[in-house]
Amino acid sequence: MTRSLVAACLLLAGCATHNHPVPDDPRWLTYPGGDGPGRGKHIVLIAAEQEYRSEQALPMLARLLSARHGFDCTVLFAQNAQGLVDPTQKTPPEDGGHHDIPGLEHLRSADLLILFSRFMTLPPQQLQCFFDYLDSGKPLLAIRTANHGFSGPFPYEVGGKKVRFGEDVLGGTFRAHHGGWHHEATRGLLVDAHKDHPILRGVDDVWGPSDVYRTYPEGQSLPADCTALVLGQPLVGRGHDDAPNTDKEALPIAWTKTWTGNGGAPARVFHVTMGSARDYQSAGVRRLTVNAVYWCLGLEDRIVPDADVDLVGPYEPLPSGFDYAKLGVVPKPPAAYR
Repeated sequence: MTRSLVAACLLLAGCATHNHPVPDDPRWLTYPGGDGPGRGKHIVLIAAEQEYRSEQALPMLARLLSARHGFDCTVLFAQNAQGLVDPTQKTPPEDGGHHDIPGLEHLRSADLLILFSRFMTLPPQQLQCFFDYLDSGKPLLAIRTANHGFSGPFPYEVGGKKVRFGEDVLGGTFRAHHGGWHHEATRGLLVDAHKDHPILRGVDDVWGPSDVYRTYPEGQSLPADCTALVLGQPLVGRGHDDAPNTDKEALPIAWTKTWTGNGGAPARVFHVTMGSARDYQSAGVRRLTVNAVYWCLGLEDRIVPDADVDLVGPYEPLPSGFDYAKLGVVPKPPAAYR
């Protein structure tokens, strides 16, 4: 029996024996976890950006985390007025209104939030769901554009001080494309000083076609409360075996930190600035992310170097970019991404 067939059987078995914490609804996707180290843990994944095909990447991660590791997963999407997942929406919306992410109330039952958003302008009641989560002490795993994941007012304060989501919660925000935008790939280099960190257990060959972000001013470094685990070396092209661009230094692309909101409980945070849908075709990027899920949830003793990070089902993501007609990016119902 193939690994994929075994995973499918396990997933079906989980459906029969385990109730998912979120009810079925056409506005989102649910994946019951069944048996595995993650059994009983609920992960909410939010796909809400316009460039890097998170609407394909996060359902793929949810399938992997549920079928191979036992986590209950719920995928939420930014949707248009017709209830379609719509990566072509403007930022901010053309009518001066708000974006819409149905199901954010289910963050209340989440043990972990995986966020992949970009310049979202949300109504107050939806922002409050994020603020409540940030105050909860529960962990956060943020992918690529999440460090500039919100646009417009972000009226969140701790101790009377305004909080910047990228800089303060995640430890950095997008400042520039350090690697060449859409023409220089990234080679991940493990940081020697932290090579024994559990998130790096079994991780190698971290590569992806998206470029390296700069998240702090030139001549500075990550904040002192961040621990860099992987540096990103820009390459001279977008191929796996392209040479390093020696004119550009390697910058941090994956790190850990803690965040303490108004609830007073410190939360584990992992931020990776790779993560386009095509980056996740790399087993190294998938393993880094899966390991980070375990670490975020305090399950680092369950991280093994040969954990299964194989894809579950077909995964043929579209390229990144904004030329939607050329790339074939069109609004679709959530079920199209199952």
